[in-house]
Amino acid sequence: MTPAVTSWLRFSALALLLAGTAALLQARNRAEVLPPHSDLPNFPMRVGDWAGVDAPLSPSILRALGPGEFLSRAYQRSANDPYVSLFIAFFPSQRQGDTIHSPRNCLPGSGWTPIEAGRIPLSVAGPRTIEVNRYVIAKGMDRDMVLYWYQAHGRVTPSEYWAKIFLVTDAVRENRSDGAMIRVITSIMDGENELSAQDRALQFTSQLVPTLSSYIPQ
Repeated sequence: MTPAVTSWLRFSALALLLAGTAALLQARNRAEVLPPHSDLPNFPMRVGDWAGVDAPLSPSILRALGPGEFLSRAYQRSANDPYVSLFIAFFPSQRQGDTIHSPRNCLPGSGWTPIEAGRIPLSVAGPRTIEVNRYVIAKGMDRDMVLYWYQAHGRVTPSEYWAKIFLVTDAVRENRSDGAMIRVITSIMDGENELSAQDRALQFTSQLVPTLSSYIPQ
């Protein structure tokens, strides 16, 4: 099977899944369950030894994202260290077609081209290991290291397909369609290798994950 056919089949399967998800969620008229959670604007300005500064999203980006709660912030360990950018999109409800946007679609739309793609394990407090997406993207001479994943109801997955499947099953069983996408980006600096940038992103993310449960309902 050629790569083009494989890509077409994956796109078709996802399109059918999205259509079925929308139809099922809109057919359910009961008020959804949304457990108490802290608001994203109150997310800590410090994550471990990283200090953050807000990076507000433009009105056009907010319109494209749709109804939800969003956090865009840059964190830095010291004045001489590269920034790590954090973006969280949390949707209290995905019934009306306002579903999570995949970075696989958003980043190329911003001019960034994926040059490496895969998944990587991440050790977090617990001890616990989760799996996240790992991308290296490029625009001109610039390169970034990207980690991202989907999170809902205490569950973490790197797969967009499984995130949609869990959305449907949880809507049926728990009457919930809330969910989030978390993305961490750091620049690969001139003269820096990918492993160094990856290590920086992983260090930040491992300290980030334990904090998320207060803001993304389990």
